[in-house]
Amino acid sequence: MSTPAGAGPAGRSVRVVIVDDHAIFRSGLKADLDPSVVVIGEAGTVEQAVEVIAAARPDVVLLDVHLPGGRGGGGREVITGSAALLGTTRFLALSVSDAAEDVVAVIRAGARGYVTKTISGAEITDAVFRVAGGDAVFSPRLAGFVLDAFGTAPADIADDELDKLSARELEVMRLIARGYSYKEVAKELFISIKTVETHVSAVLRKLQLSSRHELTKWAAERRLL
Repeated sequence: MSTPAGAGPAGRSVRVVIVDDHAIFRSGLKADLDPSVVVIGEAGTVEQAVEVIAAARPDVVLLDVHLPGGRGGGGREVITGSAALLGTTRFLALSVSDAAEDVVAVIRAGARGYVTKTISGAEITDAVFRVAGGDAVFSPRLAGFVLDAFGTAPADIADDELDKLSARELEVMRLIARGYSYKEVAKELFISIKTVETHVSAVLRKLQLSSRHELTKWAAERRLL
């Protein structure tokens, strides 16, 4: 079942570090996040971020793309400087920029998602839990940049591979793989969130995949989006 926007699963919390060079933004973000997202550290420069992340070892880092300090690499440099922690700490880029080069740079470095600062605190909370759980999360219009950058040449698709999915499951699969939340898919297709959950479970089972991240990769490799 998906995580309701603005709230974590009962009894669960996610430990995060916020990296942004604007202290006012960091304060506002902390106030907007659900209490289940526990802020255990903050940083405003590349050097501070690498130091704080190494000391705090958070579950998720909310990371601005453009940061002062370091060698000018910004958020990408923070991720590469924290490479030893990529197995346990996940990075979610949170930026005003929606430029393709910014999105692709941090994803190549190891970030698991990229959302813009126009989304609400509830949506960021939802994104944090999804990234912590292993999903890849993107603001819908940004997913295309990633697919364009990482998609391979069209793969041969066995007819029976797609025949496993109904027309509706194929629609849901495409939207989920592009980074849409269950709520956004439900709104787009005029169905209930529960129905979306049912379709996603069926798609993952039929394609023998275990997560949204694997589904995005599967769809991108086949140029289905």
